Amino acid sequence: MSNYIFLFFSRTFQGLYERGARTFWVHNTGPIGCLPVAIAKVKDPAPGYLDENGCVKSQNDIALLFNKELKDEIVKLRAEVSDAAIVYVDMYAAKYELITNAKNQDPVPRVAKDILLDKRDNCSFKKHGCPHAMTILDLRTLSKSAAVHGIGYDVWCGNKGNVNGTEVYAGSCEDPSKIISWDGVHYTEAANHWIANRVGNGSMSDPSIPITSACHARANLSALGFF
Repeated sequence: MSNYIFLFFSRTFQGLYERGARTFWVHNTGPIGCLPVAIAKVKDPAPGYLDENGCVKSQNDIALLFNKELKDEIVKLRAEVSDAAIVYVDMYAAKYELITNAKNQDPVPRVAKDILLDKRDNCSFKKHGCPHAMTILDLRTLSKSAAVHGIGYDVWCGNKGNVNGTEVYAGSCEDPSKIISWDGVHYTEAANHWIANRVGNGSMSDPSIPITSACHARANLSALGFF
């Protein structure tokens, strides 16, 4: 599968290059093993199944392998088209930092302030006729979810579903500014804002160049000795 993805990536790159594109800003993939929808499926994990931050290690290992292959592909493309500036952006590192260390960010963005982050928490969970919904879902910390996920079930945002014999409704976030993922898969606007600030300054890029200079990347990288 990865070979097909990179073949498609390379062909798409070549197509853009042939049409005159010379500056490329390429994001790698994020820590999929830290997504609430992934962690909610875990029950009684064996030692080593989760990493030190409670994320599914095998899934993150796949993401890291993909990112390594993506970076290798970019190195090849740089050698083939030396007049193009290709910036590799480590979104994995930025997202993992936010997910695993949200409360300790400095300066602390609102998305990381007072966050209920057990990595599994999303947004607000609205229940129908279920006085013990909090107890039912506390183990997976999905009691505040805009989507309810667990072993054998997924109730997506705006839908009703049955969880352990109880009807539940996956509503909207009470305060998405304090939440990283609003449905267990996608990041909130606040989280994306934090991540954008993190990667936009170039600290997560190879070569390190801020996005404000990306439009003139070749000239800037040439000045830094990359050409």
